[in-house]
Order: sequence, then C-alpha cells, then structure tokens
Amino acid sequence: MGTFKITGGRKLRGDFQPQGAKNEALQILCAVLLTKEKVIINNIPNIVDVNKLIDLLSALNVKVEKLKANSYSFEAKEVDIEFMHSPEYLKRGGGLRGSIMLVGPLLGRFGKGYIPKPGGDKIGRRRVDTHFIGFEKLGATFSFEAENHIYRAHAKKLTGTYMLLDEASVTGTANILMAAVLAEGKTTIYNAACEPYIQQLCRMLNSMGAKITGIGSNLLTIEGVEELHGCEHSVLPDMIEIGSIIGLAAMTGSEITIKNVGFEHLGIIPEIFRRMGIIIIKKDDDIIVPSQKNYEIDTFIDGSIMTVADAPWPGFTPDLLSIILVVATQAKGSMLVHQKMFESRLFFVDKLIDMGAQIILCDPHRATVIGLNRQYPLRAIEMTSPDIRAGVSLLIAALSAEGVSTIHNIEQIDRGYENIDKRLNDIGAEIVRC
Repeated sequence: MGTFKITGGRKLRGDFQPQGAKNEALQILCAVLLTKEKVIINNIPNIVDVNKLIDLLSALNVKVEKLKANSYSFEAKEVDIEFMHSPEYLKRGGGLRGSIMLVGPLLGRFGKGYIPKPGGDKIGRRRVDTHFIGFEKLGATFSFEAENHIYRAHAKKLTGTYMLLDEASVTGTANILMAAVLAEGKTTIYNAACEPYIQQLCRMLNSMGAKITGIGSNLLTIEGVEELHGCEHSVLPDMIEIGSIIGLAAMTGSEITIKNVGFEHLGIIPEIFRRMGIIIIKKDDDIIVPSQKNYEIDTFIDGSIMTVADAPWPGFTPDLLSIILVVATQAKGSMLVHQKMFESRLFFVDKLIDMGAQIILCDPHRATVIGLNRQYPLRAIEMTSPDIRAGVSLLIAALSAEGVSTIHNIEQIDRGYENIDKRLNDIGAEIVRC
C-alpha cells in the first residue's frame, strides 16, 4: 500500500496543466468496440482506472498501439468474444467501475455482452438497473447470475424504441447510446444525462457515422445505422481535477494558473467557487486563482446559510462536493454540503475533524461546515484514503496543514489523478511518495 508524506503550509505558484477527463475517457474507450476500423484517441489520462480498461480491451483482442504520451490507436477488427467467458475477463472486469460500459457496444455490435459486478469506489450503492432496463427496451434479454454476480445481456437484433430513464445516469446513458447506434430504427432517450462527457461521446459517435440529435439536452434521438467507421477524438480537460486545483489554491493561499481548461464545458463549477469567496479570473482559456488572505462564503438572499448540493448536469457535479467541503473548512462563514447521490461519500469527514476542522455530520448525506477563516490552521495527522475524491480532498487538507501528514492507500488517488505528486511538486508542493 503506497503512502504520501506531505509537508504542509507551503504556498504554491505556477502553471498547472489539467489531465484528460477520466470520466469521458472511460466511455470513449468502450466506444472503440463499435467499429472494426482504427480509432485514434488523444489526451487520454495516464491513470490506473483508464490503464486497466485499455489492458482489458487488449485482452479482448483489440489491437492497441501507443502513438505518443496520452495518445493511442485502437482497432477492434477481431474481437475475441469468447474471452468474456473466461475467469480472467471476470476478474479484470470486476476490478473497475468503467467496465460496465463495455456491455452496450458489445451487445450492439456482437449481440451479447457480459460483465461481473463492477468495482470502483466504496461510496454507497451504485445500481446498474438503468443500464439493463434500457437494453431490455431495445429488445435484449437480461439475466443476472446471483452466485457469481455476473450480468448478461443477449439480443439477436436490437430495435429502436422510446424510453424514459428512471434516473439521469451518466454511465447508463452512455451504455444505452452505444447499444442504440447500431439498433434498427429510431431510439428516443428521455431524461438522458447531458454532462459534457455524454456530449463528447455523442460527437465522437456522430463522427463515426452515427446519427444522434439533441446533444446537450436530456432528450436524445438516435437513428440506427448498419455500421460505424473509424475516427480521431480528443478528450476534454478533466473538470474534476480543475475544480480540485481551484480548491487547492484557495486552501493554501497560492497563486496558480490552470491552463487550457475548456472553460465552456465547466458549467456552474466556477460560479460555485466564486460563491465561496474565491477569486477566479478567466484569461483566454486559462483560469487564474490569485493568492487570497481570506475568502468568505456567500449566503442566500435572506441571509440563511448557503447550501451546496449535487444535481444532474447542468447542476453541480457530485465528484467535487468532497473538495468543496474541505475548502469550506478554512473559509469565513458556514456552509451546508448536501451529497444526495451517494450515502457513504461524506464519511471521510472524521479525518478532517481530527485535523481540527469544525464539521457536524448531520446524516450520511449532509454535513455542516463552520469555517475557521484561517485563524486555526489544520494540523497534520496520519490517515487513509477511502476513495478517489476523498483522497484528493485529504491531500489538499494536508497541503494546507501545519506539519507533516501521512496519507496511506494512495492507490485510490492514482486511480483518478495522473502523477499528482510530481505535478504539484513542480509548482512548489512537498509530497514524497513512499
């Protein structure tokens, strides 16, 4: 189990280049299975979860070639469908959350897709009903092997239909989209997720010959086509990493320029940080976060405590609520953080309380933060990272704290952030990987 030793209290300064978006990359990589022609993908983040998925594609006999740093070509000309029956496939597929999105393209192109219960963060229930209900509406037969936790979908032919999703699931929408593009006839998906990741997937599929309209809305229409061809696609900058660095700059009183952020795809994220009193300057496609002695949380018009809650896009992404919570600990004022989607994601706050933060965990979904206004810096402690986003939140807390903190289980952080220790050390942090 890897460990970070973090010397806190240092001000950072310089340019930070965000990695490619993890959540987009996992969808885009699965989409290469939809064509036998070569697909080139640029700006792929070099992180554990993405690399595991690339290895799994290679094991399915997809020809994978690394063209340069963060750029690959994929050719799914001779996919080994029988590999899905092997123990190795089940072991690898169960090791990461993104593997669930292999089912849609495999079902659409080859008529069957299997996956074991997906792994990933332990942040509460993450049901996959939406995926398989959608496949059934397209004409697939679904079965669940309870003793081995294996999901199976079969179809001789998929047929377009109307469906209203029971939740605006990002991975569910992506999976159903990838199955529907090769279905016969028209498919309409209402209450579809419309995150930038989904918009990017739609644009990539259209560049491959798909016919998708309604991109950016929650009503998608797909005219099925007989086959797709190759394309070249570039992954957006990771909005979660961008938000993490904004929070880091505020917590440590640092001046950081985040380069090439794809500002038009960030939605409400910059505004939420501004409402926390953090100065954000947009310059071309860069974000400059200047050094601030203090930052003050806004209130609602009637003076009541500000609440930040997650919501489907264009609402605030749940992946940044852990960051918001940490940043609020050193703000002036108070805030209620409401994590609606996952019931275990706020359980890392006990570590922040040990560091001296004033937080009341109201229930599994809500925490009230009383900002310390930098009057009482957080203190260094030894802790363990429970998941990707909480891990980076604890790293931010440690970088702002007095003394040397230790974070164990940093493999969780590596799952979502590319060489984060080296990249932060380059702008003045002191993080030692043990």
